[in-house]
Amino acid sequence: MELRKPPPVRRLDPGSKLTAMPPAAAPSPGTGPVTPTNGHRNGHAAASSFVAAGRDRRAPVPTRDRMAVEEVSIAYGSKLAVKSVSLPIRQGEVLGLIGPSGCGKTTLLRSLNRLTELTKTASLTGRITLDGTDIAAFDPTALRRRVTMVFQQPNPFPMSIFDNIAYVLREQARRRPRRPALRPAVEDALARAGLLEEVKDNLDHPALRLSGGQQQRLCIARAIAARPEVLLLDEPCSALDPQSTAVIEDLIVRLREEVAVVIVTHNLQQAHRVADHVAFMFLGELVEYAPAGRLFTQPSQLRTREYVSGAFG
Repeated sequence: MELRKPPPVRRLDPGSKLTAMPPAAAPSPGTGPVTPTNGHRNGHAAASSFVAAGRDRRAPVPTRDRMAVEEVSIAYGSKLAVKSVSLPIRQGEVLGLIGPSGCGKTTLLRSLNRLTELTKTASLTGRITLDGTDIAAFDPTALRRRVTMVFQQPNPFPMSIFDNIAYVLREQARRRPRRPALRPAVEDALARAGLLEEVKDNLDHPALRLSGGQQQRLCIARAIAARPEVLLLDEPCSALDPQSTAVIEDLIVRLREEVAVVIVTHNLQQAHRVADHVAFMFLGELVEYAPAGRLFTQPSQLRTREYVSGAFG
């Protein structure tokens, strides 16, 4: 039997510039959509283009500038994790942050409500503003009420569904409000998170008994109960099944009407489905920032083309 030679392995040196792909795999801008590679991880869909990812369900929403990232660099000790990044963050839009693991996107996300500074070795240069004011001027707790975060793993408090939301509302109140006074606001937050109809008869049940998707929507309800200006989402669907993921994606698209949304995701199809603008990061640098449809189908940078086509990541 004749032995076949294995296909050549293409290796990438993170410290060097990426070389161009063959013309058939990396079309030049304007020559047509980029198609994800079959079987590639991190959400690259097999044999389907980003054009088919379904963005016609969203209607245009008026935008308003909320935050601005201006020449921000972040280091952990002597290691530079984010290198001179500038980005706008607008209400009425979802901003998707994409890139391979370790590229700095989660570090950048956590800097938006000053969670990065909780790491003793972290340092930040540049400027991040909220409604025109440098976030360094805010009390961190007050800032995190206005710029809230939902994490990768659902983390409901070990209390009832009702009290998970009421906790946030009580923390904001000068006097401790009683349950009847809180009920309208609790139900409103649950309704905005698309969860009220599923739990309205069981508000006193433990939150930890909810399904994973319901727990994540409860965490989103808890985050938006305080009426923040910006909602930060760090891989919010990575631990969920496809059905729960679809529900939360629809929720994210709706929420952009009332709050600026920034989402970190490894799932490129998800970024295309929910994001209005996408920022692609690589080795701490912002390689490309563009409307989602253009970045995924006609990226202007070689590194972006290689990433969205599945050459690395």
